[in-house]
Amino acid sequence: MTTLTIPDNLLALDARDPLAHKRGEFHLPRGVVYLDGNSLGALPRRVPARLARVAQGEWGEQLIRSWSAGADAGQDWMALPDRVAAKIARLIGARPHEVAVGDSTSVNTFKVLAAALGVAGPGRRVILTDADNFPTDLYVAQGLNALLGGTLELRRVPADDIEAHLSEDVAALLLTQVDYRTGRRLDLAALTAQAQAKGIVTVWDLAHSAGAFPVDLSGAGADFAVGCGYKFLNGGPGAPAFLFAAERHHSAAPVAISGWMGHADPFEMARDFTPAPGARRFVAGTPVVLSLSALDEALDVFADVDLDALRAKSLSLTDTFIDLVEPLAARFPLTLVTPRDHARRGSQVSYRHPQAREVMADLIAAGIIGDFRTPDILRFGFTPLYHSHADVWQAARGVQAVLEARA
Repeated sequence: MTTLTIPDNLLALDARDPLAHKRGEFHLPRGVVYLDGNSLGALPRRVPARLARVAQGEWGEQLIRSWSAGADAGQDWMALPDRVAAKIARLIGARPHEVAVGDSTSVNTFKVLAAALGVAGPGRRVILTDADNFPTDLYVAQGLNALLGGTLELRRVPADDIEAHLSEDVAALLLTQVDYRTGRRLDLAALTAQAQAKGIVTVWDLAHSAGAFPVDLSGAGADFAVGCGYKFLNGGPGAPAFLFAAERHHSAAPVAISGWMGHADPFEMARDFTPAPGARRFVAGTPVVLSLSALDEALDVFADVDLDALRAKSLSLTDTFIDLVEPLAARFPLTLVTPRDHARRGSQVSYRHPQAREVMADLIAAGIIGDFRTPDILRFGFTPLYHSHADVWQAARGVQAVLEARA
């Protein structure tokens, strides 16, 4: 599609986009509009060279010396988790020593949920969560309960009813800030304050938040959080996840998976666990150097990014897509499920369609790569770092073409 077909107002938005230069920092295949960065972020161009450097130089030449080579090799593998944690901390409104990087989101959810239960008040045995929370969060809570002999209750209620269920028997509130299907964004600060007013410890899943818009965990007074490295952070397939533990909990929160890399002095090889200072105590095993190096390099894309500008562009992109697709809803069985209210929207737009799976397959075949989520969700993720309003126009026209062809 040529730029001549794109409305002037959208070209004008792209012309004055303060983040337009970031697009060149990503590898984006020709002939594709990629709207699934909320599942797997695009490849930052700087990452392959870093991986080659790590594999050939740090591993190939330095060998085991790279674990502590420091300035000699330009890298120190032992410090990688802390270095990456500091970069993520800025994006989520945390201090570096409150963030730990490693393992998967599921494993980190287990860690922080166990920690939250450990600092919760006596007699509280309920984990309160959104009935439509991301499945792994529910599964982890179920598994932790089974491990504890079924002494807990996982209470699942609709998101709109969370506040009404903040009762005295709730130990932990487990929520995902942005719904993975609908893109609905919960008010992290308000729900955190409401929960803590009732003595409830909060655990937030930031998988669809970190890197998509500013998050302020410290400003909200959040207790614990987890997040993903391969979605909006663009760390690559299976990139390490992160967790947040507020400093006030470090001394009292139990470390359920206490591994040697979370020890205060790992190479002392002591027979009893002494936790490292800060959130580093939650780093269980040996750092996954290749994946951590890719994530470390990918995060440098954010170094000069104004997060408020990131959010403004996200809203502009999603507003534009909603406006362009709106006329199609009058012609086809297409129902917007993402909130129009900016305060309640993440960085994606989702629709219900009775043949959503087939429609998305046709879109992908046409080079418009979004995602399908059961049972009937068409999901389109917008990454402000590399999307333009011209992309949005092309995607909307692609949706129109596919729906017309199927009709």
